[in-house]
Amino acid sequence: MTHLTKLTFKTVDRSVKRDPITARRDKLLAGLKEQKLVHAATLKKQDHLVERHKWMTNDIGERVLVKTHRRIRPWFFEQDGGWYVQCRYGARVITADGTNNAVFVKSLADVLGVLDALLNAAAAGELDTAIIQVAERKPAVKPGTAKAAAHA
Repeated sequence: MTHLTKLTFKTVDRSVKRDPITARRDKLLAGLKEQKLVHAATLKKQDHLVERHKWMTNDIGERVLVKTHRRIRPWFFEQDGGWYVQCRYGARVITADGTNNAVFVKSLADVLGVLDALLNAAAAGELDTAIIQVAERKPAVKPGTAKAAAHA
């Protein structure tokens, strides 16, 4: 016991709480950085693939860890003689300026400038209100319940 008497013991609760705004901002920043890689691959006329690990059952019946590739879908697309760039949070499109959901540029090379501008705006916290609007869950209304509540 002489070795433990030299140590100072305390009871502590570890706090790992993280600010939700910072967490959402970091998620958007990671997505925008990945879209820059998707843009670089698109310029080379390739798909941007990310390696992921997946558990599968082989022919013998054993579960084995297999490496697979997942294609990352771009947030930009060609339409109307130019390119539209949308900023996404998960599967939802962010209205960055409050009303419009895309930025129009003339060429694929200009998409990188838009991605950089969105990245800088997200890092500065300019898109926090737009992220909050998109991230909040809206309650699912079952068919018939809205009518039942209106007539009650």
